[in-house]
Amino acid sequence: MLLGSLILSACSGGRGVSNNWHGLTADSERAYLSDGTFVYAVDLKTGKEVWHFPPQADSKMMFYATPVLTADGQLLIGSAGTKHPFYSIDSATGKENWAVPFTENKGAWLASPLVVNDRIYAPNTDGFLYTIDMNGKSAADPIELGGALWSAPSTDGTLLYVTSLDHHFHVIDPTSGQSKTPIDLGGAAPSSPAVGDGMVYVGSFAATVEAIQANGDHKVIATADNWIWGSPILDGNTLYYADLDGKIYSLDLASGKQNWDTVQPDGPVVASLLVVGDQIYVGTEAGTLVALDRDGKTLWDKTVGGKIYTTPVLSGDLILVAPYTADFILAAYDAEGKQAWIFTPVAAK
Repeated sequence: MLLGSLILSACSGGRGVSNNWHGLTADSERAYLSDGTFVYAVDLKTGKEVWHFPPQADSKMMFYATPVLTADGQLLIGSAGTKHPFYSIDSATGKENWAVPFTENKGAWLASPLVVNDRIYAPNTDGFLYTIDMNGKSAADPIELGGALWSAPSTDGTLLYVTSLDHHFHVIDPTSGQSKTPIDLGGAAPSSPAVGDGMVYVGSFAATVEAIQANGDHKVIATADNWIWGSPILDGNTLYYADLDGKIYSLDLASGKQNWDTVQPDGPVVASLLVVGDQIYVGTEAGTLVALDRDGKTLWDKTVGGKIYTTPVLSGDLILVAPYTADFILAAYDAEGKQAWIFTPVAAK
């Protein structure tokens, strides 16, 4: 319901510069931001626009997913509008490399793709996982999973792990294209699983975190007081996650116990957490960026503005935040919480 309302609001206008939930990624020089009508490249030193795609607005083209940057400089993203090609953009120039219309699909591209061994695995809201090669050609038959797919697959290097809004978790062998028996999570799972140490960790609207093995064995290892929207973050032997009550959790995987008592900033937490060194960064629906230490103590908090639904991103020494319904669409902070710049796009003609 939350994401649906955001998508509908993107068509209504009148809500400031930022009228949709952004997708955000970065390399060492630029941030790449999907903002509905356009995908922007922003210089990280100056906070200025480098390019935007497409060159001219198209009311039938909308971009919500987090763009995926490949090793050879492609930026991959699909449209969530009434026209929904899947694009490869040259990250240096903003020019289109190729577009795959996928005329057989019936849904939009809300999820980011996953790139593994020169194959692009792209989940669609029509319930299919599509496989594309790096030149934009179909590389395998689509895999029907059922339910809307809103998040990127995860991988352990051998198998693919995909969550769905129909409460199911899928384990896929990309070599054979076969999907194992789906696992019922008891609630919708809108975000990607965390993978590590032979285990997969999934949060869901059942307000639980499940640990799942490749053979399908699974169990609930932790709970929350409300829905878990963002992906769990695995850091060594600790699993961090948050819920829509705004509570932040730190689970010790060895003991199965929480590392701290209640840590609850100023609003619901939809975005995944960002762990950098000894700090955990949290974006809240109240528009606040919070830095915690590993004991759950607040080191600092900054009012960004708007509502933060997009996971903060690290690039170099900067923490990038993309607020929704703010007067700008991107802000950069250093590790001490000092704002370096904000980015407000000039309306593209």
